[in-house]
Amino acid sequence: MNQNFAVIVLGGTGQVGGAAVAELLAIPQCREVVMVTRKPIAARARVRNVVFDTGAADFAERTATLAREVLEQGAVSAASCVGVGSGSRRWSEQELQRLELGVVGAFARGCHDAGIAQFCLLSAAGSTAHSRFRYVRVMGMKEDTVRNVGFPRLAIFRPGVIVGNANTPAWARWLGSIAPGSFGNIDQRILGRSIAAEIALHALDKAEVTRENAAMKQLAAELTQTR
Repeated sequence: MNQNFAVIVLGGTGQVGGAAVAELLAIPQCREVVMVTRKPIAARARVRNVVFDTGAADFAERTATLAREVLEQGAVSAASCVGVGSGSRRWSEQELQRLELGVVGAFARGCHDAGIAQFCLLSAAGSTAHSRFRYVRVMGMKEDTVRNVGFPRLAIFRPGVIVGNANTPAWARWLGSIAPGSFGNIDQRILGRSIAAEIALHALDKAEVTRENAAMKQLAAELTQTR
């Protein structure tokens, strides 16, 4: 297991991000979770809150400066748990791209420029930049944006229908219960645990890996077995 590591998290105040942060804090070897937010959050042990204007032109540079400072204390990974999910229906494609490509892309570039090698990216099942469906297309574009940054280790998480999430409507949970494989239901606690497991267990691995529902459940179980 990765020893004495910290994680810089974007999107940690959301449902999935909150689950990932909780799982990271349950790992004794995690010395600190640095949560980048737009507004201050309540203080917690081993959580440092850094407030940035994520839409600012210098967001990538500010992220890089922060990441270098955290790296001085030891190993650091980064994770973007940003995701609009069902709320995307109320967003224009331009608004989605501004968040999912612009903000997440700037965060990834800042982390990479500072020397962080491992990056975890929350995406969605079936994501491809060539899809005719807007949300899936934007998720695919986000993956390509972060992929092009060039992290030695990029882990892309593509959940199906996220259950246990206040933003997931009942009809979607029902649909997920009958959907096949990667498009089916996955509990957000398992999703959060799989992100924590990737960071704790695979920080030194190289290349890109894409994890769908079955792989995320297996990865979460690996972390559970180490406790």
